[in-house]
Amino acid sequence: MQYIKAIFTFKSIEDYQQDLLISDLADLGFDTFEDSEAGFTAFVIKDNFNEQELKDLLGNYSEEFAAEYTLEDVADENWNAEWEKNFSPLIIDDVCYVRATFHEPQPSYPYEIVIDPKMAFGTGHHQTTTMMMQYILAADLKDKYILDMGCGTGILAILAAKLGAKSLMAIDYDDICYDSTVENAALNDVNNLQALCGSKEVIPDDEYDVIFANINRNILLDQIHRYAEVLKPEGKIFFSGFYLDPDLAMITAECAKYGIKYVDHKQNGDWVAAQFEKKVEG
Repeated sequence: MQYIKAIFTFKSIEDYQQDLLISDLADLGFDTFEDSEAGFTAFVIKDNFNEQELKDLLGNYSEEFAAEYTLEDVADENWNAEWEKNFSPLIIDDVCYVRATFHEPQPSYPYEIVIDPKMAFGTGHHQTTTMMMQYILAADLKDKYILDMGCGTGILAILAAKLGAKSLMAIDYDDICYDSTVENAALNDVNNLQALCGSKEVIPDDEYDVIFANINRNILLDQIHRYAEVLKPEGKIFFSGFYLDPDLAMITAECAKYGIKYVDHKQNGDWVAAQFEKKVEG
């Protein structure tokens, strides 16, 4: 699959403005982001890219900051080299060690996850993935049936497997993410994970104890009704990929339509992760 790299530079931009722009770029199909000294770089599947949409988006921000960008085609073989150059091990809550295949193991940590760098979102380094992993580490997942939507590299489902989950369904619309999840599950000796390529339409008509959904606000709002259909009574959902205001209130209101109640949330910078539970009336 051919990707385009958009290199953004700014004379002056606040962190919250950059995060908002990244969120809007995700709505245009950009799915991976890397920081740089002068701004950041964003990647999008070439067939999904519309430069006029990008120009229109930046025009909406023109009164807040000035953005310049250049576009480059990205060869698949160059992507892994870039990841290997920038990917560093990650430690979550002093108990989970995330590393690439080219890093040395650290058996002193109770949980170790090996991620083979691919063009897929979700290595744990982004705040949203980190917060989701913190929620998962604190949850009781033993013998639970898990649905991981927007699975990226499969890191959340793999962590759930290491915490004793019985069955894992991991879904992503991107075939690179699908391939990455399958490969990473094998790297971590996870054999109770099934991966599917698609969106809400491919979610099996099963029942799940816990759902992970680290995507973005608009997609979450569109898919919550389907999550409600497959979530068991008293089941939990962990969401991330959005901001506190107004996103959390919008997601809370949509969940409430289906008896899914807000429990609590975490915040890291401008990003938010939240826990919800499907309540049984009566």
